[in-house]
Amino acid sequence: MGKGMKAGKRPKTGGARGGKKGQMAQIQQMQAMQRQMEQMQAELEEKEVTATAGGGVVTAVVSGKKELTSLTIQPEVIDPDDAETLQDLVIAAVNEGMRQIDELTNDEYGKLTGGLNIPGM
Repeated sequence: MGKGMKAGKRPKTGGARGGKKGQMAQIQQMQAMQRQMEQMQAELEEKEVTATAGGGVVTAVVSGKKELTSLTIQPEVIDPDDAETLQDLVIAAVNEGMRQIDELTNDEYGKLTGGLNIPGM
């Protein structure tokens, strides 16, 4: 036997969190968080945001899956001699919709992770 060891006693292993019990608790916590993240992702995919450009002459609806689901263009903005302006308005509306979905997603994940910066999220 080593110095300071008594018969029938085992050396402590594991660390400050209680060894295997602490590890199991940590794993269970991570699994619960993963389930919450999966549920949140499903909920986010069901959401939609609406963005406009040109004072509302172009409206884009973007889903939580980052898909353009609807695009509305008011007839008064359609000028065959100025397609470039219409193109810019469509791009602006779609980009704003994507930005809103990103912001919504980041806000929701931030609530779950408590502001931790977890890679891939």
